[in-house]
Amino acid sequence: MAVEVLLLVVGLMLAAVVLVGVGDRLRLPWPALMVLLGVAVAAVPGLPDAFELDPELILPLFLPPLLFATAQRTSWALFRARWRSIALLAVALVAVTITAVAGTALALVPGITLTAAVALGAMVAPPDPVAVEAVAGSVRMPRRLLSVLQSEGLFNDATALVVFQTAVLATVQGGELSAPGLVLRFVVGAAAAVALGIVFARAARWVADRVTDATGRSALTLVLPFAVYLAAEELHASGVVAVVVVALQLRSASTVDEAADRIVQRSFWDVVELLVTGVAFGLIGLDLRQVVTAAGPDLPRMLAHAAVVCAVVIGVRALWMTGAWLVVRRSADASAAPRTGREAVVMSWCGMRGLATLALALALPTTTLDGAFPARAELVVIACSVLVVTLIGPGLTLPVLVRALGVQADADTEHAAELAITQRARHAALTRMAAEERSYDLPDEAVAALHERMARLEAVLRGAPATSDERDRFEAVRRGRQLAAKVQADALAAAREEVLAARREPGVDPEAADRVLRRLDLRTVLLD
Repeated sequence: MAVEVLLLVVGLMLAAVVLVGVGDRLRLPWPALMVLLGVAVAAVPGLPDAFELDPELILPLFLPPLLFATAQRTSWALFRARWRSIALLAVALVAVTITAVAGTALALVPGITLTAAVALGAMVAPPDPVAVEAVAGSVRMPRRLLSVLQSEGLFNDATALVVFQTAVLATVQGGELSAPGLVLRFVVGAAAAVALGIVFARAARWVADRVTDATGRSALTLVLPFAVYLAAEELHASGVVAVVVVALQLRSASTVDEAADRIVQRSFWDVVELLVTGVAFGLIGLDLRQVVTAAGPDLPRMLAHAAVVCAVVIGVRALWMTGAWLVVRRSADASAAPRTGREAVVMSWCGMRGLATLALALALPTTTLDGAFPARAELVVIACSVLVVTLIGPGLTLPVLVRALGVQADADTEHAAELAITQRARHAALTRMAAEERSYDLPDEAVAALHERMARLEAVLRGAPATSDERDRFEAVRRGRQLAAKVQADALAAAREEVLAARREPGVDPEAADRVLRRLDLRTVLLD
């Protein structure tokens, strides 16, 4: 049994690596291909049942590392600038979707109670942050749209989980839902999670400062999301919010002297994210088999009801994004989205459900104090149907839709964002170098060598590679002129400090800052 599970995990990891290449060639998001692969494998006759997921382990195993990886790509400044969008999408839209789905379920599903219908709404309401990042992140669309989708996905699970847990508890114990109680629980849970995330981030910084090995510090970042998620859940706070806060806090506390750490951790987390995402989406496809088995002969009727709920979920999001477009198009904020009807269509289509929906559906209890959980099998079928429709459909068609509507990444805009940060970094470096040239009595040849090196800084920050001859010359100068190397190191430190400061400012794209910072880090490590 254990060997079979191990073989499955290894096989899914290998499949993820292969499908990344296949997805690039076909221009399709590879996570959607992983789900299809999982479904195909699950349909193989005679496959043992050892591959069923324990619902209680789905979120704690997969959500913390993937949330942490996604949250590292954004910043506190971006959240402060977009708090209205986050509130409208991650709270208000989730609440409206829960209400619409609950009303639909009450009208369609025989024997369902109000609290069970609300639980269904909470299962299917939040677009999954992992699914949105995995699918939309691989499609060339404007950074404005992607950053809004990322912000929505990082916080909407917190809203849905509070509603789901309260609704399930009321169903099991025969109680009633209280709107003020739900709001109070959400606010208290979110506040506790924020405090916990800040405490864990500070503790992690304290530990990292005393670990001399870069590999050890990278390993700490892998353990941290699991630790803070589990601690938050034990304290009945939001594990999702706690993980996001700890990632944002650590990223904002990054210093100019951590160039090597940033390079190691970026590569480390790219690998972790790829493998964990592959296993998670593959297991989603595999686990759909038990849903079909549990439905039995009533599956066609359940699927008909599920089709109506899917239409409601998609329709509510489309109407909401249309309203957002009518408001945002008059906004003076150039970074707001959606600004056009085409962008509203793309954002409506990016409401992918994923791990959270599956985990909550399978976590429904089988019994209550009064007997069986109302319409449990049908609720699971409906939830998984919404997952498949909103994930596979957009996953396979989003690249085509983006190209057809002409809502593609504006290369000139992205280049301008990077260029502005590059110019700030270059100015900071040259200012520091000029100041230190006056402080040190450098020989003329050392000054000339410094200016020769720094002349290429702007090109390096834009991504132009250095030639092998240039690297040899840089290394020879480094060995022969230690003072010159010291001045250049200080200049590059000033450039990194300026980029980190820019990353924390409202209106600055964190992704653009990270690209410039990575080139500076690589340059620093190369010359060190």
